[in-house]
Amino acid sequence: MTALPLALIILITVVDVLSPPTVHLGPLLIVAPALTASFAGPRATAGVALLALAALTVIGSLRESLTSINIQSQLGAQLIVSALIVGLRVLRERHERELARVRSVSEAAQRVLLRPLPDRIGPLHLASVYLAAEAEAQVGGDLYAAARTTTGTRLLVGDVRGKGLSSLGDAALLLGAFRAAAHLHTDLPSLAAYLDGSVSWDLAQLAEARRVESRHSGSRRAVPGHPERPQRPSPSPPEGAPDEGGESFITAVLLDIPDDGELVHLIDCGHPPPLLLRPEGLATLSTRNPAPPLGLGELAPVAYEVQTFPFRPGDRLLIYTDGVIEARDAQRRFYPLTERVTAWQTERPAVLLHHLRRDLLAHVGHRLDDDAAMVVVERLR
Repeated sequence: MTALPLALIILITVVDVLSPPTVHLGPLLIVAPALTASFAGPRATAGVALLALAALTVIGSLRESLTSINIQSQLGAQLIVSALIVGLRVLRERHERELARVRSVSEAAQRVLLRPLPDRIGPLHLASVYLAAEAEAQVGGDLYAAARTTTGTRLLVGDVRGKGLSSLGDAALLLGAFRAAAHLHTDLPSLAAYLDGSVSWDLAQLAEARRVESRHSGSRRAVPGHPERPQRPSPSPPEGAPDEGGESFITAVLLDIPDDGELVHLIDCGHPPPLLLRPEGLATLSTRNPAPPLGLGELAPVAYEVQTFPFRPGDRLLIYTDGVIEARDAQRRFYPLTERVTAWQTERPAVLLHHLRRDLLAHVGHRLDDDAAMVVVERLR
C-alpha cells in the first residue's frame, strides 16, 4: 500500500517541474502523508511526510530559489500540516490499542459469564447466537446456559430487565445460581423456586446498596458559618426510558429434556414461549399458567406448574428473548419470527440461526434497540 503514496510523490514532482512557471503543484504533496495515515502507522506516515518535504525542496531548487518567500511558505505550511497528520495518527493508534484491550476484556467476560453452549450434549444438538444492543459490547442482559443431570439435560434462557452492560450483574447472578443448582434439584419446580429465591435476595441487597449510595451521594456536610447549598431535585427519566430505581426481575424459561423418552418439560417465568419446529409445521409451546418473572416471588406465593410437550427425534426447539420479537424496522413493525423461521426450519441448528441472525439485523437496519438471544435445540435421531 505504501507504493501508492510514493508514486504520488514522484508523479507530482515530475509534473510540477515540467509545468509552466505559473503552475504550482507542490502543495499537493501533502496528499501522500494524509493517504498513508489511513492505512499505515505513525512511523510510515512520518517517513512519507519527510519524503514529501524532500520532494518539495527539490521542486523549489529546480524552479525557484530556496530563499524565495513562495518556497519557504510552502515548506513551512507542509511541515506544520505533516506534523499534525503524524500527531493525529499517533492518537489514533493509541485509541486503537485501548479499544483492542477493551474488546479483549469484553470477550474474556463473555467466555466467563456466557459460556458457549456445547455443540453436542447428551442426545441433543445445540446452537446459540447472541446480539448485544450496546455498541462494542459482547454481552448484555440476555442469558442462556445448559447443564447435564443424571437423567437428562436442563436448559435456561433468560432476559434481565433493562439492556446492555448495566444488566450484566443480574445475568451473572442467575447464571451462577443455575449452574450451581441445576443438578442438585430433582424436579423443575424446586429448581425454579431456588432460582427465584436467589434472585430475589440478591436483587433486594443490590437495591438496598443503591439506596444507601444514593443517600450518601445526595447528602452534604454542613460547614460552620456557611449555609448549606440547597440540592436540586433529580430530573425525571425521559418518557419510555427504563427506571433504574424500579423493580428488577428476570424473565426466564426452564427446560428439562430427559435422555429417555420423547418429551420436554417446561416452566415459563414470564418469558416468550419457545417454538417447536417440525417438518410438518410449527407450534408454540404456550403454558396454561405461566409463573411470574424470577425476582418477584416474594410479592406473592408462586406455584410453579410444569408443562410437558412431545419432543421427538428430529424435532427442534427455538428459544428466544423478547429482543427478537420486539425488534422494529424503520416503519416500526415488529420482526415476524414465526413467519420467517418457517423458511429455514428444516436446516441444521447452526445454519438456522445464521439465517435468522442475518434476517433480523436486516429487518432493524443493523441496529438493535435491545439485546437479543436465540438457542436452537434438536433431538438427534
